[in-house]
Amino acid sequence: MAIIDTLDALEAIYHAAPVAASTVKVSDRLTPDYRRLVEASPFLALATVGPEGLDCSPRGDARGLVSIADDRTLVLPDRRGNNRIDSLRNVVRDPRVALLFLIPGSGTTFRVNGRAVISADPALLDGLAVDGKAPRTALIVTIEECYFQCARAVMRAGLWNPDAQVDPKSLPTAGAMLAAVTAGEVGGAAYDEAWPARAAATMW
Repeated sequence: MAIIDTLDALEAIYHAAPVAASTVKVSDRLTPDYRRLVEASPFLALATVGPEGLDCSPRGDARGLVSIADDRTLVLPDRRGNNRIDSLRNVVRDPRVALLFLIPGSGTTFRVNGRAVISADPALLDGLAVDGKAPRTALIVTIEECYFQCARAVMRAGLWNPDAQVDPKSLPTAGAMLAAVTAGEVGGAAYDEAWPARAAATMW
Protein backbone atom coordinates (compact mmCIF):
# COMPACT_ATOMS: atom_id res chain seq x y z
CA MET A 1 0.00 0.00 0.00
CA ALA A 2 1.41 3.37 -1.04
CA ILE A 3 0.78 5.90 1.74
CA ILE A 4 1.15 9.60 1.02
CA ASP A 5 2.52 11.19 4.17
CA THR A 6 4.19 14.40 3.00
CA LEU A 7 2.91 17.47 1.21
CA ASP A 8 5.64 17.12 -1.39
CA ALA A 9 4.47 13.62 -2.26
CA LEU A 10 0.88 14.75 -2.44
CA GLU A 11 1.62 17.76 -4.58
CA ALA A 12 3.70 15.63 -6.93
CA ILE A 13 0.49 13.76 -7.79
CA TYR A 14 -1.76 16.82 -7.91
CA HIS A 15 0.82 19.01 -9.57
CA ALA A 16 -1.48 21.02 -11.82
CA ALA A 17 -2.45 24.40 -10.37
CA PRO A 18 -6.15 24.92 -9.62
CA VAL A 19 -8.04 26.71 -12.34
CA ALA A 20 -9.00 30.29 -11.54
CA ALA A 21 -12.67 29.38 -11.06
CA SER A 22 -11.68 27.16 -8.11
CA THR A 23 -10.11 30.02 -6.17
CA VAL A 24 -11.71 33.31 -7.20
CA LYS A 25 -15.13 32.10 -5.99
CA VAL A 26 -14.05 32.25 -2.32
CA SER A 27 -15.63 35.14 -0.41
CA ASP A 28 -15.53 36.24 3.23
CA ARG A 29 -19.23 37.12 3.09
CA LEU A 30 -22.44 36.23 1.28
CA THR A 31 -22.73 37.74 -2.15
CA PRO A 32 -26.26 38.26 -3.51
CA ASP A 33 -25.95 35.00 -5.47
CA TYR A 34 -24.58 33.10 -2.48
CA ARG A 35 -27.48 34.39 -0.39
CA ARG A 36 -29.89 32.82 -2.90
CA LEU A 37 -28.18 29.44 -2.49
CA VAL A 38 -28.49 29.59 1.30
CA GLU A 39 -32.14 30.65 1.11
CA ALA A 40 -32.93 27.74 -1.26
CA SER A 41 -31.38 25.04 0.92
CA PRO A 42 -33.46 22.96 3.37
CA PHE A 43 -30.53 20.73 4.44
CA LEU A 44 -26.91 21.01 5.53
CA ALA A 45 -24.19 18.94 7.14
CA LEU A 46 -22.58 20.64 10.15
CA ALA A 47 -18.97 19.70 10.93
CA THR A 48 -17.41 20.54 14.29
CA VAL A 49 -14.27 19.58 16.19
CA GLY A 50 -13.63 18.97 19.88
CA PRO A 51 -11.20 17.24 22.25
CA GLU A 52 -12.77 13.86 21.52
CA GLY A 53 -12.47 14.30 17.76
CA LEU A 54 -14.65 15.32 14.84
CA ASP A 55 -18.40 15.32 14.39
CA CYS A 56 -20.58 15.76 11.31
CA SER A 57 -24.29 16.15 11.90
CA PRO A 58 -27.29 16.59 9.56
CA ARG A 59 -29.51 19.63 9.91
CA GLY A 60 -32.79 20.12 8.09
CA ASP A 61 -35.76 22.43 8.32
CA ALA A 62 -38.96 22.94 6.38
CA ARG A 63 -39.17 26.71 6.83
CA GLY A 64 -35.78 28.16 6.04
CA LEU A 65 -32.86 26.16 7.28
CA VAL A 66 -30.88 29.16 8.50
CA SER A 67 -31.68 32.81 9.03
CA ILE A 68 -29.36 35.35 7.44
CA ALA A 69 -28.71 38.07 10.00
CA ASP A 70 -26.32 39.92 7.68
CA ASP A 71 -23.88 39.06 4.92
CA ARG A 72 -21.41 37.55 7.40
CA THR A 73 -23.76 36.02 9.97
CA LEU A 74 -25.98 32.93 9.80
CA VAL A 75 -28.34 31.72 12.54
CA LEU A 76 -29.00 27.98 12.70
CA PRO A 77 -31.74 26.83 15.12
CA ASP A 78 -31.13 23.59 17.00
CA ARG A 79 -34.36 21.68 16.42
CA ARG A 80 -35.54 18.67 18.42
CA GLY A 81 -33.17 15.70 18.26
CA ASN A 82 -31.67 12.94 20.33
CA ASN A 83 -30.08 15.14 23.03
CA ARG A 84 -26.57 13.87 22.31
CA ILE A 85 -25.62 17.50 21.52
CA ASP A 86 -22.26 16.36 20.13
CA SER A 87 -22.02 19.40 17.84
CA LEU A 88 -22.93 21.85 20.59
CA ARG A 89 -20.46 20.32 23.04
CA ASN A 90 -17.77 20.79 20.44
CA VAL A 91 -18.67 24.41 19.70
CA VAL A 92 -18.50 25.32 23.39
CA ARG A 93 -14.87 24.15 23.42
CA ASP A 94 -13.80 24.92 19.84
CA PRO A 95 -15.78 27.46 17.80
CA ARG A 96 -14.61 26.28 14.37
CA VAL A 97 -17.43 25.00 12.17
CA ALA A 98 -17.98 24.00 8.55
CA LEU A 99 -21.36 23.85 6.80
CA LEU A 100 -22.21 22.09 3.54
CA PHE A 101 -25.59 23.09 2.08
CA LEU A 102 -27.52 20.86 -0.34
CA ILE A 103 -30.30 22.09 -2.61
CA PRO A 104 -32.77 19.46 -3.87
CA GLY A 105 -32.72 19.30 -7.65
CA SER A 106 -29.47 21.26 -7.98
CA GLY A 107 -26.00 19.85 -8.42
CA THR A 108 -24.45 22.95 -6.84
CA THR A 109 -23.56 22.74 -3.15
CA PHE A 110 -22.48 25.64 -0.93
CA ARG A 111 -19.75 25.60 1.68
CA VAL A 112 -19.23 27.86 4.69
CA ASN A 113 -16.25 27.82 7.03
CA GLY A 114 -16.33 29.99 10.11
CA ARG A 115 -16.77 30.21 13.85
CA ALA A 116 -19.88 29.78 15.94
CA VAL A 117 -21.29 30.61 19.34
CA ILE A 118 -24.40 29.17 20.99
CA SER A 119 -27.22 31.51 21.94
CA ALA A 120 -30.10 30.86 24.33
CA ASP A 121 -31.51 34.40 24.01
CA PRO A 122 -35.32 34.07 24.28
CA ALA A 123 -35.90 36.98 21.90
CA LEU A 124 -33.81 35.27 19.22
CA LEU A 125 -35.26 31.81 19.79
CA ASP A 126 -38.87 32.97 19.82
CA GLY A 127 -38.33 34.41 16.35
CA LEU A 128 -37.22 30.96 15.16
CA ALA A 129 -40.28 29.11 16.46
CA VAL A 130 -42.16 26.66 14.23
CA ASP A 131 -45.70 25.64 15.15
CA GLY A 132 -45.29 27.67 18.32
CA LYS A 133 -42.22 25.68 19.41
CA ALA A 134 -38.95 27.56 19.76
CA PRO A 135 -35.58 25.79 19.62
CA ARG A 136 -33.70 25.54 22.89
CA THR A 137 -30.61 27.12 21.38
CA ALA A 138 -29.29 28.46 18.08
CA LEU A 139 -25.85 28.58 16.53
CA ILE A 140 -24.70 32.02 15.42
CA VAL A 141 -22.13 31.41 12.69
CA THR A 142 -19.69 34.11 11.62
CA ILE A 143 -18.57 33.43 8.07
CA GLU A 144 -14.83 33.42 7.45
CA GLU A 145 -15.00 32.01 3.94
CA CYS A 146 -17.76 30.71 1.70
CA TYR A 147 -18.02 29.41 -1.84
CA PHE A 148 -20.05 27.19 -4.11
CA GLN A 149 -18.88 23.71 -5.07
CA CYS A 150 -19.23 22.44 -8.63
CA ALA A 151 -21.81 19.77 -9.42
CA ARG A 152 -19.54 16.81 -10.20
CA ALA A 153 -20.04 14.98 -6.89
CA VAL A 154 -23.84 15.26 -7.01
CA MET A 155 -23.84 14.29 -10.68
CA ARG A 156 -21.66 11.23 -10.08
CA ALA A 157 -23.88 10.17 -7.19
CA GLY A 158 -27.09 10.67 -9.18
CA LEU A 159 -28.40 12.13 -5.95
CA TRP A 160 -31.61 13.60 -7.36
CA ASN A 161 -32.15 10.94 -10.02
CA PRO A 162 -35.31 8.95 -9.16
CA ASP A 163 -33.81 5.88 -10.83
CA ALA A 164 -30.88 5.99 -8.39
CA GLN A 165 -33.05 6.07 -5.27
CA VAL A 166 -32.80 3.10 -2.92
CA ASP A 167 -35.92 1.33 -1.75
CA PRO A 168 -36.01 1.95 2.04
CA LYS A 169 -37.42 -1.54 2.51
CA SER A 170 -34.08 -2.93 1.29
CA LEU A 171 -32.23 -1.31 4.22
CA PRO A 172 -32.18 -2.25 7.90
CA THR A 173 -34.59 -0.26 10.05
CA ALA A 174 -33.54 1.83 13.04
CA GLY A 175 -35.17 -0.71 15.33
CA ALA A 176 -33.30 -3.58 13.72
CA MET A 177 -29.95 -1.82 13.95
CA LEU A 178 -30.52 -0.89 17.60
CA ALA A 179 -31.49 -4.45 18.43
CA ALA A 180 -28.38 -5.77 16.69
CA VAL A 181 -25.94 -3.57 18.62
CA THR A 182 -27.66 -4.08 22.00
CA ALA A 183 -28.38 -7.82 21.77
CA GLY A 184 -32.08 -7.00 21.66
CA GLU A 185 -32.19 -4.79 24.76
CA VAL A 186 -33.13 -1.66 22.76
CA GLY A 187 -35.04 -1.29 19.52
CA GLY A 188 -36.77 -4.06 17.63
CA ALA A 189 -40.12 -4.10 15.87
CA ALA A 190 -41.87 -2.13 18.62
CA TYR A 191 -39.41 0.73 18.19
CA ASP A 192 -40.09 0.87 14.45
CA GLU A 193 -43.85 0.74 14.91
CA ALA A 194 -43.80 3.66 17.36
CA TRP A 195 -41.35 5.78 15.36
CA PRO A 196 -43.71 7.56 12.92
CA ALA A 197 -45.97 8.89 15.67
CA ARG A 198 -43.02 9.76 17.90
CA ALA A 199 -41.30 11.66 15.10
CA ALA A 200 -44.45 13.58 14.21
CA ALA A 201 -44.95 14.60 17.85
CA THR A 202 -41.34 15.73 18.34
CA MET A 203 -40.48 17.28 14.97
CA TRP A 204 -40.05 20.83 16.30
